[in-house]
Amino acid sequence: MAIVAIANQKGGCAKSTTAVHFAYWLRLKGYQVAVIDADAQRSSSIWFEGIADATVTVEVIQRARRLLQRVPELATQFDYCIIDGPAGLSEATKGILACADLVVVPCQPTGVDLRSAADAIRLIRRVQTARKGLPDVKVVLNRAVKGTLLKNEARERLQKAGIPLLSTIIHQRQVIADTFGQGATVFHLAGSAAIEASQEFEALFTEILATLQA
Repeated sequence: MAIVAIANQKGGCAKSTTAVHFAYWLRLKGYQVAVIDADAQRSSSIWFEGIADATVTVEVIQRARRLLQRVPELATQFDYCIIDGPAGLSEATKGILACADLVVVPCQPTGVDLRSAADAIRLIRRVQTARKGLPDVKVVLNRAVKGTLLKNEARERLQKAGIPLLSTIIHQRQVIADTFGQGATVFHLAGSAAIEASQEFEALFTEILATLQA
């Protein structure tokens, strides 16, 4: 079992998109998966209500004390527990960090987003001191635009700052933005854009599993 949190203090960085696609991909691979929706907007839980073939257990838990109690329980019953974290570095976020094995921080390649990701990393580093190195943390560049200097500059800034970065980049595509409204994931959709997006997600999630097994 492994507990993976998708977290960042900034809203709109694709936490829910990443969490839902990761959980669904894990089910496609045959794993038993639980999703904890800890965000006040409840995007993950609402999203899964619309995915007809999603055999994923979803619970909405937003209080830190309940997260600390329930997440370890679910981790004993499922192969993977995926937590969609709230915006902000709240008590709930701290509770999530206290039990996660790995935190994936989605980050758009903008100055504001990079600063927000750095703040999240600093909080995680403090938790790592208390938990003897846990949780591991990785940043993933999300909603990047192909062929732009901004994407490359963001990677360079993160690397120079010593921030652990996954090599896979998720690029901005309308097909990804459309999935929530369609009650789907890119894995459900046809067309070249959906195929390219699913390939990127496949690469990202394979890299995440390799990080957990390292």
